[in-house]
Amino acid sequence: MTTQVRHFINAHKIMTPFVILAMMLHFDFYGVTAWLYLSLHGAYCGLWMIKEYCFRDKRFEKPIHPVAGCIFVFGMLGMYWFAPYLIISNAQSAPVSLMVVAIALVVVGVFFHFVSDAHKHAVLQIKKGLITNGLFKRSRNPNYLGEMLIYLGFALLAQHWLPFVALAYWWTFFVRNMINKDKSMARHAGFAQWKQQTGLFIPKLG
Repeated sequence: MTTQVRHFINAHKIMTPFVILAMMLHFDFYGVTAWLYLSLHGAYCGLWMIKEYCFRDKRFEKPIHPVAGCIFVFGMLGMYWFAPYLIISNAQSAPVSLMVVAIALVVVGVFFHFVSDAHKHAVLQIKKGLITNGLFKRSRNPNYLGEMLIYLGFALLAQHWLPFVALAYWWTFFVRNMINKDKSMARHAGFAQWKQQTGLFIPKLG
C-alpha cells in the first residue's frame, strides 16, 4: 500500500492520548493540569479521527515516501508533545484563570475547525468553486484559524516558551498554505470581491 500524508497524521493523532498517559505514568504525576491537557488534546484527536472517517481532507491523500512521512510529517507533529511533556515532567499546576482561557480557546477552535471543514466537504459534494457563505463569509480559512486556536490553548497550559517554537513552525506552514490557496482560487470568478470582504484567516468584520 502506498503511504499517504494522512497515514502519518492519523498515527500521531491516535498515539497522542497514549503518549500523554505514558508520560503521566512515567513521571508519576496526575495533577489537574495534566488531566485537563489529556482531556482537551485527547478529545481533539478523537474528533479528528471521526472527521477522517466521515469527511477527510483530500489534500492529505497525497502520496509520500515512508521515510519522508516519518520525518517531515510525524516527526514534526511530534513537536506538539512538548507541551504535555513540560507539564507532566515538571509537575506543573496552571492557575485556574489560565485553564479557563485554554479551554475557551480550544472550544472556539474546535468549532471553527470542524464546522468549516464539514461545511466545505458538504458544499464541494454538490458544486466546485468558491465557498463564500457560512464561516467562509468573513474568513477565507476558518479551518486554519480553528486549528491555530486549538494548539494555542494547548501551548498556554505549559507556561513555557518551547511549545511556541512548534506553533511558530506550524503557523508559518499554515500561512504559506493559505497564501498558495489564494493564488489557486484567484482563477475563480468573484474571488477578488470575496477577498476584499474576508480576512486571510481572522474574520473581517464590517
